Amino acid sequence: MRHARLLAPRRRLRQGMRMRPVLLLLAMLVPGMALAEPCPSSSVQAIGLPATRAALEHGQPLRIVAFGSSSTEGAGASGPDRTYPAELEARLHAALPGARLTVLNRGKGGQEVPEMIARLDPDVLAERPTLVIWQAGANAVLRGMPAEEFHAILAAGIARLRASGADVLLMDSQRAPRILEAPGFERLDAAIRDLAAEARAPLFSRAALMRDWADHGTPHAEMLGPDGLHHNDRGYACVAEALARSILAAVAPPQVARR
Repeated sequence: MRHARLLAPRRRLRQGMRMRPVLLLLAMLVPGMALAEPCPSSSVQAIGLPATRAALEHGQPLRIVAFGSSSTEGAGASGPDRTYPAELEARLHAALPGARLTVLNRGKGGQEVPEMIARLDPDVLAERPTLVIWQAGANAVLRGMPAEEFHAILAAGIARLRASGADVLLMDSQRAPRILEAPGFERLDAAIRDLAAEARAPLFSRAALMRDWADHGTPHAEMLGPDGLHHNDRGYACVAEALARSILAAVAPPQVARR
């Protein structure tokens, strides 16, 4: 019995050493496993992506352009692989291993819709995207941009993207103290929601996502960096996780009706 008790810790040590490479491999293969904490629960946001779905059904290459400002570029992330576009690409590759898909990061910090429109052709349309995820609104809020001007310029850009045959998915602002304290942020929030309905460009709402997180016990501050504005690594990873779930639900084949 004493001999068995002495051997038991050694067996556990050997088992732990054998499991370590497996856990390291899983951490590399499964995005988000390296996070100290998992992503909080959130609802799947329903979106329609007909061009993206058709491309996958016909085995065509899927090019996703993440277009926006610093939240897209990845301000606050610890590295380029921790931005939401990089995390999104990893998750979509894991879920769609046979798909030829690429996620391009075309975020540029400090920009709002007028500056983005100026680079729409070289940075987005030149890539012949299947899907454009357009994150906008945060800098408009911070600069006090009139909601009517924001609405008009963004609408013109959406029209150009849709004319190219691409799906357009809008993304609104994060729930950060600097956003929530800015005068008129509600008007910009309403403008992007109205535009999504008018232009038939679905909205992936970080506002709704972060409310879900808060409702499940994860306050906004835990997903933001020290600047009180941009996401930290966990925030970006969890945005990507929720966004990937919405995209995958949108491109899933329809259920065969039961007879």
